[in-house]
Amino acid sequence: MRRLRVKKIWLILLSAIVGIPLVSTLILFTVGACLYRTADFLQPDVEVNMEDYQLVEDGDSLRTSRYGSLYLNKYGLWEAKILGSPIERGAAYGAMGKDLLKYQEDVFVRQIHQLISSERWIKFLHKFVVVFNRNMAKHIPQEFREEIYAMSLSCTDEYNSYGTPYGRQLNYHAAHDIGHAMQEYMLVGCSSFAVWDEQSENGELVVGRNFDFYVGDDFAKNKILLFVEPTEGYKFASIAWSGMMGVLSGMNERGLTVTINAAKGAMPLSSAMPISLLTRQILQYASNIDEAYRIAQGCETFVSESLLIGSAEDGFAAIIEKSPDNISIYRAESSRIVCTNHYQSEAFSRDKNNLKNIATSDSPYRYERLNELLEELSPIDTGEAAFVLRNRFGLGGKDIGLTNEKSINQFIAHHSVVFQPGRLRMWVSTSPWQLGEYVCYDLNEVFGKELPSGYSYALDENNIAADTAALSSEYHRVILYKEQYKAVKEATHHKGALEQKQIEEFVSNNPNYFDTYNALGDFLIAIDETEQALSCFQKALTLEISGMSERKEIEKKIQKYDKRHGKRL
Repeated sequence: MRRLRVKKIWLILLSAIVGIPLVSTLILFTVGACLYRTADFLQPDVEVNMEDYQLVEDGDSLRTSRYGSLYLNKYGLWEAKILGSPIERGAAYGAMGKDLLKYQEDVFVRQIHQLISSERWIKFLHKFVVVFNRNMAKHIPQEFREEIYAMSLSCTDEYNSYGTPYGRQLNYHAAHDIGHAMQEYMLVGCSSFAVWDEQSENGELVVGRNFDFYVGDDFAKNKILLFVEPTEGYKFASIAWSGMMGVLSGMNERGLTVTINAAKGAMPLSSAMPISLLTRQILQYASNIDEAYRIAQGCETFVSESLLIGSAEDGFAAIIEKSPDNISIYRAESSRIVCTNHYQSEAFSRDKNNLKNIATSDSPYRYERLNELLEELSPIDTGEAAFVLRNRFGLGGKDIGLTNEKSINQFIAHHSVVFQPGRLRMWVSTSPWQLGEYVCYDLNEVFGKELPSGYSYALDENNIAADTAALSSEYHRVILYKEQYKAVKEATHHKGALEQKQIEEFVSNNPNYFDTYNALGDFLIAIDETEQALSCFQKALTLEISGMSERKEIEKKIQKYDKRHGKRL
């Protein structure tokens, strides 16, 4: 009898052990399925007659429409100008750049497939994104949704298994924010600054920024300068990629500039207004810093971000620091303000995520290096601003290795830009990264002409020259290093062989970068050359390591393999 009771108790316990996770899984699945089915991206209920947006093409470079033009200039930059209502702007932009939209989506989807090889997991990820973004559209103004919808009518149907073209394009704006939230994957490491009064040449406000958002070299191939003349609000210019209707870096006709820098925050559980659409709203509807701050206060976002706002009307710049549950404005005490990837205002001085970010990331190092360079070069003109943005060295001019995340120039920038708001001028970088010419644009000229006789709006005579020294040496080293690094990683993964000459060339090409030795150490561990691997890891610790997590990872590897062989540090 007792044995029977014990058996019954065990059966009950076993049922609970198996049943509770099963029930939880079923509940989660049911809730997830319900959320997926009820997700609503609020697709605008409007009729768009694409016959009204017929193109006139002049050669391979110029396309014009009733509501805009698109031109590929000699620097490899696309210049897009759109005007009219949201529907007219979006439809014209989509029709003129249909092939660019297809290319950008191909690159994005291909990158996802490289990261996730299983189609089943990709489809699961799509469903997750739909659930995550299910309420996002409620936070996006109707104007922007109409513009994105009209543009999406020119998108490919090839990826409809991942959602409608409109739904996909809306989600891509949120993907940019999720990339910002995933700081551990180093998708983002932007640096920006502004100087004015005695710290700038002629006392004029000068703003510089590197947009280090890296999703592969192909993703940054087609840079687009988007010049927008809306029926409501101010005319503005922004630098982005095809399909991105938000603003990452831009300036409006009132001389207000906006650039965004990711900050550290908790991983969001659901989306709200994408940051790039908040900055778009600021650029289109604000003329000074106070107006920009009021717009930011009225919008709910889901990631932590710093918005560097430069203002010709105010004559200086300030930083709007915003998280999902807090907002503040930081004003500098001097005529210089620097923004990397951590908050500086009193409102975030006790924020645990910000404190952790300051203690463990490369952001404070870049912040200090920017201040060091700006102090050395003061007063700053636009050419010197570009010099700062191109600088790859560490504090005191120390060589910390090519592609180090502590560098201002990490050789990953999607774009780099210098603004002179008082003159409505901007200089946009050309490939590779920041090393090519910075092409000059004057918004007085851009918005004062329907289409220039030479098709391009660029003011060639005012360009900032290419960095010829870096192009002749460091550029080739960076390209070679990325190839070498990939070969070392593949050999590590497959436990393959590397010739001694390959190893020596890998080290000699980038000898001051900690990750050269870290990657080589991993390879040597894979082929059971533990003694040599430990030497590599120990060498890495003597160099400038990008962050605390990387240092701890190397220290753990040393402890693991030292312990196995009875050694001590």
